Amino acid sequence: MLKIIFTSADILRTRVASAADPVWELVLSLHLLQGRQREPLLTEWRRNTARRLRTHSANERFRLLLALNPPRGYFPDFLTPYASKEGFQAGLEAVRETSVDMLRRDLTRLAEESPLPTSAAALARGEPEVLEHLTDSMARYHSLAVTPYWSRIQAAVEADRARRARAMLDGGPEGLLASLRPSMRWADGVLEVLDYPDSRELRLDGRGLLLVPSFFCARTPVALLDPTLPPVLVYPVDRLGGLLGEAGTGAGGNPDGTREALAALLGRTRAAVLEAADDGCTTGEVARRLRISAAAASQHTTVLRNAGLLVSQRDRNTVLHTLTPLGRAVLDA
Repeated sequence: MLKIIFTSADILRTRVASAADPVWELVLSLHLLQGRQREPLLTEWRRNTARRLRTHSANERFRLLLALNPPRGYFPDFLTPYASKEGFQAGLEAVRETSVDMLRRDLTRLAEESPLPTSAAALARGEPEVLEHLTDSMARYHSLAVTPYWSRIQAAVEADRARRARAMLDGGPEGLLASLRPSMRWADGVLEVLDYPDSRELRLDGRGLLLVPSFFCARTPVALLDPTLPPVLVYPVDRLGGLLGEAGTGAGGNPDGTREALAALLGRTRAAVLEAADDGCTTGEVARRLRISAAAASQHTTVLRNAGLLVSQRDRNTVLHTLTPLGRAVLDA
């Protein structure tokens, strides 16, 4: 179990990342891609990504990147720099600027658990051409495995952020931390990450905590090993049906299905439902605002969700609906 120890200052300085983190999504997707455990919602993504990697001579181009990201156990802290919260290129630049001391420390730790290719020795020495090769591989992998699905990833993360925002409004920072159940438990100034692979404590000491919602994070949240780095906790979001198709297609990757679903949107009531979901809205709130029955509100939100304009998340006895990027574009138009 991981225990994160908060002071009163840490509670006030806890926040949720403003968007999906492209470097964390890249790294965590590599773990899922290579893992033996099959996730039904990601079956098509795994198949498509494996095919793309084979097409692009993956064995050599991505050999070091894959070795640095084993499906289980430790992976290097330097691959997910704090700077990645500012965007993908900022994250890659931070990886290229990693100190030799950090490279040596992280790779020594990794070598104790996983075999590494010969190029890892040059990486541990901080040789610029190897760091450049690594970040080039990261950028190439991102374009093949993450970019085609980015709108779906963003929609899932944005839906989770709306859920955390409501928890903050209802219960303040402690309400936000309490909303992270069931994989975590908040009580008496301690956030416990259940089923963590090892037992340790992380004392925030006034630095606060950055919560990073992640599409590709597996069931267990992830924290950096080095306690001196800015505290980050990456946690899984509801994948909202998974990655069923290429970007721009509907359920099952069928563009005709998307067009049929969008055709069902015509009408004033559904437009009003879409507007109500602009800031996040439960089914009951939709019904009250539009003065329609709960059954009718549920039917309209289902049509909007199937068309890719809404995402819905269940929290206990309520379902929260928020706009996807496409839904927001339709509303703005």
